[in-house]
Amino acid sequence: MKNYKTVWIISMMLVLSVLLAACGDVKESADIIDGVEKEATEGSLKDVSQVLNLIEVAEIASADSAIAEDAISTKVLNNVMEGLYRVNQEGLLTPAMAEAEPEISADGMTYTFKIRDAQWSNGTPVTAHDFVYAWQRAIDPDMASPYGPYLMAGMIENATEIGEGEMEVADLGIKAEDDKTLVVQLERPVAYFLSLTALATFLPLNEEFVTAQGDKYAASSDAMIYNGPFSLGDWDGTGSWKYVKNNTYWDAASVKLDEIIVDIIKETATAVKLYEQGKKDRVVLTAEYAMQYADDPNIINEVETAVFYFKMNQMRDGKPTLLANADIRKAIARAFNKEELAEVVLANGAEAANFLVANDFVLDENGKDFRDYSKDFTVYDVKEAQAFWEKGLKALGTDNVTIELLGGDAESSKKQQEWFKSELERNLPGLTIKLKEVPSAVRLELDDTSDYDIQATGWGPDFQDPISFMELFVTGSPQNKMGYTNPAYDALIESTKTTYANDPIKRFEVFAEAEKILLEDDAAIAPTYQRGGMFLRNPAVKGIAINPFGSDFSYKWMYIEAAGK
Repeated sequence: MKNYKTVWIISMMLVLSVLLAACGDVKESADIIDGVEKEATEGSLKDVSQVLNLIEVAEIASADSAIAEDAISTKVLNNVMEGLYRVNQEGLLTPAMAEAEPEISADGMTYTFKIRDAQWSNGTPVTAHDFVYAWQRAIDPDMASPYGPYLMAGMIENATEIGEGEMEVADLGIKAEDDKTLVVQLERPVAYFLSLTALATFLPLNEEFVTAQGDKYAASSDAMIYNGPFSLGDWDGTGSWKYVKNNTYWDAASVKLDEIIVDIIKETATAVKLYEQGKKDRVVLTAEYAMQYADDPNIINEVETAVFYFKMNQMRDGKPTLLANADIRKAIARAFNKEELAEVVLANGAEAANFLVANDFVLDENGKDFRDYSKDFTVYDVKEAQAFWEKGLKALGTDNVTIELLGGDAESSKKQQEWFKSELERNLPGLTIKLKEVPSAVRLELDDTSDYDIQATGWGPDFQDPISFMELFVTGSPQNKMGYTNPAYDALIESTKTTYANDPIKRFEVFAEAEKILLEDDAAIAPTYQRGGMFLRNPAVKGIAINPFGSDFSYKWMYIEAAGK
C-alpha cells in the first residue's frame, strides 16, 4: 500500500523515503520450481530452530490498519492480520477470512461473503461485524484515514458522501446479515475489488477490543489482538519488534516459524557484518556491496513493480512555491542521469524510469504490457533541461534559487540524495539543493501537511491495474498533497471507471494519454527509477513470498531447513 502501493515500497529497506504502500513484487527465484515454492517437510524442519532474524531500516509508523500507509507498517499488518483475501505463494489472490469465493450479483455490484471459522488471538471469534466496524471506522472523517476515503470513494456505496461528511458511516455499503454473512454493495462494477480486500485498510477489527483500548489501540503490541499468521511482540510503539506464531490462527498448521526477530539497522555495513556473523538471515545490499557480492551463490536479485519519483510541491504554507512554475519542474525532471542512478548509484537491478506505471506490471486481455501503450517521458537531456530552466528563472525574475529536497535518513537514502543534489546543481546553474533527511514517520507527517518542496518517494501498486498508480494524482487525492490539479487529467481517470470501465483496451489507451499529461505536459512528478533489490539470504531460509501488489512480503510460509536438505 501507499508509499506503496499506494508501494511499494521498501522491501527490507526504504530506498529514499517510501510511501506506499505498501508494496511488493516479483517472487524470489531461489526456491521456486515452475513457479511453485518447494514445500517444507517435517524431516527438513526436525530439530531446526524456527527462529528467523531480519532487518528493517525504519520503524513501524502505525500499526493501526486505518492509519497505516507506509511500506513497513503495511508489511507488518499483512503478517499479523488477515482480510477477506490474501496473496498466496504464487502471487495469486486466495480466500482468507472468506471461506470461499463470494457470491456476486449479475450486475457485478453486490458481493456476499461467508466468513470462515476463525479466532482473534484473545479467543474471540472473527465475525462479519468485525469487517463492518473496520470499514466504517476507516471511512469516518473523524478518523482521518489516509486510505479509507481514497480507496472506497466512488466504489463502495455511499463512501464518497460519508467521506465528505454528508452521510453517516452506518450508511456505508457493507452490512453483516449475521455473524457469518457479509454483504458489500458497490456503486459500480470494479474488476479489482477482491484484490483490495487483501489491503491493510480492509482488515477486520474487533470493536469491543478497539473501543476498550481507546487512544491506546495499536500504540504497542499489547494494545492489539491478531487474526493473522503471527502476533506482534515486544513492540512499545517505537524501535524493534518480533513476530510470534499465532497458534489461534485458522491455518496455523501452515506456519512453520516460531518467531521472527526484527531489528532496525540503517547502516548497510552493520547489516552485512551481522549477516556474515550468522546473526541475520537476510540483508539488502546497497551499490558497493551489490558489486562486492555479485558472484555470491546466495544473492537474490529482482526487479520489482514499485516506481520512485520526485513529488514537486506547488503550494507550501498556502503560497505558491518555485515549483508552481511548469518550466522549473520540466527542467528538474530532465536534469539527472537516470541510467547512472540505476546502474551505478543503486546497482541492484533497479531500472531507469521515464514513466509512472511500472514496466512488466500489468497486461491487457491480449497479453500486451501497458508500457507498450505509452512511451518514455522526461528522458535525461541536459540541453533541454537547461532551456526550460533558463525560461523558468526568467519568469521568476532571478538567476539563483534554493529548493529543499525531502528524503529518508537511511544510509542508502542519504547516498542517493547526495547524488541527486550533485546532479541537479551541476546541470542547472544557479540551483542550490538543501537536503532534509528525516525518519519515515516524520516524512509522512511532512507529506500530509504538504510541508516540503521536492520529496523523494515512491509507490508500489495495491492491485494489478494502472489506476493503482494513476489515481494518486487526481485532484484531492490523499496521495497528491503537492498542489497539483488538472481537470483534463481528472476527467480521463474518471472515464476509466465509468465510460470505459468495460472496454479494457480503451482504458489502457486513456491511461496512456493521462500519463503523458502528468509527466510530459505538466511534469507534475519526475520519475527516477523502478525498484530492484539485491539481497543476501541464508540458504537455509525457504518459503518467502514476495507479493506482486499490496504488501511487500508474506512470512506465513517461511521456514528454516536443516543443513544438507
